[in-house]
Amino acid sequence: QVQLVESGGGLVQPGGSLRLSCATSGDIFSISAMGWYRQAPGKQREFVAAMTSAGKTSYGGFVKGRFTISRDNSKNTVYLQLDSLRPEDTAVYYCNEAHISVAGREDYWGQGTQVTVSS
Repeated sequence: QVQLVESGGGLVQPGGSLRLSCATSGDIFSISAMGWYRQAPGKQREFVAAMTSAGKTSYGGFVKGRFTISRDNSKNTVYLQLDSLRPEDTAVYYCNEAHISVAGREDYWGQGTQVTVSS
C-alpha cells in the first residue's frame, strides 16, 4: 500500500512563500506521475501541478509562474514551492501519485496539508 506523507503547510502573509513536501513509500519505478491538487472550502478539488516520471511538468492555469514542482528521487520526495502567495491560494493541498499501466490508472492521495494566506 502506497503512503504519501505531506508536510510544509502553514500560515503565511500575502506575497510570502512556502515549500510543501510529499514523501512516498511507493516504488518509484511504478510511478507515472506525482503532483499536487488543492481544495478550498466550498470549492471542488483543482489541479495545481504535476511532474511525470520523465520529468515533464504541468501547472494549473492560475499558477502563472508562481509555483514550482520538483523532485528528489534519492529521497522519494516531490516538492511544491509556493511563491507570491495570495489569499485565494488558501486551501488544503493534497499530494497525488498516479500509477498508469495497461490495466488502467490508480491514484493515491496524501492526507493534505493546510496552507493559509492571510495578513
